[in-house]
Amino acid sequence: MLSLKKLEIMRIYRHIFFLSTILFFFFLGPSSLLASQDFLENESHSFVANVASRVSPSVVRIDIERDLQTDEFESDLLDPLLRDLLGDLGTIPKKERGQGSGVIIDSSGLVLTNAHVVERVDRVIITLQNGNQVDGTVLGTDQVTDLALVKIKEYPGLESAKLGDSEDIQVGDWAIALGTPYGLESTVTLGIVSSLHRDINSLGFSDKRLDLIQTDAAINPGNSGGPLINANGEVIGINTLVRSGPGAGLGFAIPINLASKVTNQLLANGEVIHPYLGAQLVLLNERIAKEHNQDPNALIFLPERSGALVQSVIPQSPAEEGGLRRGDLVINAGGNVINDPRSLLMQVENAQIGKPFELEVVRNNKEINLSIKPAALPGIS
Repeated sequence: MLSLKKLEIMRIYRHIFFLSTILFFFFLGPSSLLASQDFLENESHSFVANVASRVSPSVVRIDIERDLQTDEFESDLLDPLLRDLLGDLGTIPKKERGQGSGVIIDSSGLVLTNAHVVERVDRVIITLQNGNQVDGTVLGTDQVTDLALVKIKEYPGLESAKLGDSEDIQVGDWAIALGTPYGLESTVTLGIVSSLHRDINSLGFSDKRLDLIQTDAAINPGNSGGPLINANGEVIGINTLVRSGPGAGLGFAIPINLASKVTNQLLANGEVIHPYLGAQLVLLNERIAKEHNQDPNALIFLPERSGALVQSVIPQSPAEEGGLRRGDLVINAGGNVINDPRSLLMQVENAQIGKPFELEVVRNNKEINLSIKPAALPGIS
């Protein structure tokens, strides 16, 4: 048991501590008390809540309308004699409506979203976080990267999101998806960056050129075009699609660095020009080549090394005019080693249209050099 003397000493120490605390806050003033209170309030919420509250004012819902011309009567339901009697019934307009998300990237009213959200639309309605609705105009779309830029008509006090650097993110970093899935405003989901540089062609989209950010943060219909942000509240990607599977869903976002590049071109030109060679490519490596060469029915011998194998060449394309042939293995492009079709497409994307683009290929077990002048990818408006 403690002696009375020791108990008395402990009481004295407690009184000294209490008086010291009062004097500390007295001399520092009320600001210190408020600061400590703010700290406790911030600590009562997660970092997700804090960053989401900062970014949410820049996230918008996008409603679109487009006219569809349809027959007044379904022609295959009409008796042929009645069709002849009535003649041309003409068409009547029908409204198709859709919905997506977007993020304000400039306080002047620039909204970044997906191309598939606003393609071929007649009307765009933007719903802000405060519930106000304003009209929007599509400034430009790029089908190859699935990105689009929309301009909000004059509206005061718009808040823009801070853009991050998608080259700085790593697998395992926090990923927070914001958007309006199913029309539900201000929805937030949390996950991590599951993978980087996921080739969109491996997901079945052969007409796109994208290396995507993969995340396990839930991205649902209507999230398309909304921002994927990091733990600092910076936009690192634009949500674009989801693939569902047993037990979990896979979400994908377009890196913000690419989105910024496309935005600048859309603002300057109203479109994005993509260089192309005109060759269909497949992956080749030593293992694949050996398995092929061991087949007694193989028609050609493949070089047992890595690269982008030319499966076919489009007639009258830059590749054909530059001398590229079916069966060529591209191992170097513009001075960069090529290990797969993806690395070659990245070099082509950075090439200049109409300027010589140097390739090193293996043909008949010999390395030869070709010079091809990329052209603008046709069919993209």
